[in-house]
Amino acid sequence: MSGNPDDDRLEKLREEKMQELQEQAEGQGNEEAQEQARQQQEAQKEALLRQYLTDDARQRLNAIQMSKPDFADQVERQLVALAQSGRIQEQIDEEQMKSLLQELKPESKSFDIRRR
Repeated sequence: MSGNPDDDRLEKLREEKMQELQEQAEGQGNEEAQEQARQQQEAQKEALLRQYLTDDARQRLNAIQMSKPDFADQVERQLVALAQSGRIQEQIDEEQMKSLLQELKPESKSFDIRRR
């Protein structure tokens, strides 16, 4: 009955818009699921660090997090990997944390400047 071409075109535009809105909603749901998974992973990491680090070692790691966040993330990933593989037998104290940080610290480049 809607033989009018304008009505058909309007209906088609409505359908396309509805499809677009549905795809957006699915995309947002996907983003929310990814965010939830990331938060869960972060909580598991924090629980592992709490379990395997003494308070002093955690404080040292937090101090590094403030000054060198990338390096602290690398250390945390290393600690989680060690914990998950069962290679940490007891809690890591501050002295052990210092030696671990020393091992993981990137090599500093020194420059020799000679004046002539």
